[in-house]
Amino acid sequence: MSNYILKDVSLSVHDGEVMVLLGPNGAGKSTLLNIVAGLIEYRGSVLFDDQPMDRIGPEKRQVGYLFQDLALFPHMKVRDNVGYGLHMRESGNRLKMAKKIDALLEMVNIQHLGDRYPRILSGGEKQRVALARAIASNPKVLLMDEPLSSLDLRSAKYLRMEFRQLQRKIGATTVFVTHSLDEAAEIADRIAIMDHGEILQIGAPDDVIFNPVDKRIRSFIGEPNILTCQSSHAIENGLAVATCGELPIVTPYEGKPIRKIAIAPEHIYLSTEPPAGPRINRFQGVVQRIQDYSSMVRIVVDVRGQEIVAELPRKVSDLMGLSKGSQVHIILKLRWLQVLNGETVSL
Repeated sequence: MSNYILKDVSLSVHDGEVMVLLGPNGAGKSTLLNIVAGLIEYRGSVLFDDQPMDRIGPEKRQVGYLFQDLALFPHMKVRDNVGYGLHMRESGNRLKMAKKIDALLEMVNIQHLGDRYPRILSGGEKQRVALARAIASNPKVLLMDEPLSSLDLRSAKYLRMEFRQLQRKIGATTVFVTHSLDEAAEIADRIAIMDHGEILQIGAPDDVIFNPVDKRIRSFIGEPNILTCQSSHAIENGLAVATCGELPIVTPYEGKPIRKIAIAPEHIYLSTEPPAGPRINRFQGVVQRIQDYSSMVRIVVDVRGQEIVAELPRKVSDLMGLSKGSQVHIILKLRWLQVLNGETVSL
């Protein structure tokens, strides 16, 4: 009896969009990528522009694949790594290929690294080499399997921004695997939530964050703090101030009315002392209750009449000596705010 990892999966990816497969380890995300690439056997059908690919080998599917471990050749210089796929799939004028490799290196901002070996590159530089190699043959579909998981948060965020700009420029239809909701929300046109080989929900980032369709999704993405906003007005540089109850909150602004704001408990900064720095989205509150979850605790804080939940490691909470009635300061960090611009939302 066969034991299939994926179960009745049906997924359509629009031309030129970034579809993010989001889910925990073992959900079947990487397996789905490997099926699209033709790297493993499967039952069912994979269609590109309504044309079946099932009898076409991986080398002819016109797929670019950026693996989680990057799979760079350590004995090849950067130029040779990037050009490997070109030499395998194309033949012709060497000068023409060299110019194309130069253009690819420039496109991902590593034109100065062409003669270096992977072992002396930083993590972010290696990511750029692998991305240049993946897009070298102008693939119809670009597959990316948790390519930023090994980077620190700052580097990963910067590269996500660069990748999104590049993807729009080249227009590659992209399937991107991650287990990070923040990463998915930042780069996705649509998100497909996967668990145990099933697709549980597909939708725009706002839909998935604000309208999870069942308990499994809520359990995975967590229950965010959701604040209802009565009004908003633009200020400057793509920002607005949204009035949510008694809280004036600075948020990203796309020119539409801001109806609700969400922020995950783990992204709320909490301290017993007034924090240093600019006073944006900083409020004082009183601890109402503390929920114990073994290695971490959730602190429920009353902030001007609204309950906001912050999540802290147990050791940090113990050092702070928090208890019911403690006065605390919180920061709703701008970069972690998710904004809903639609007219209605069901929760």
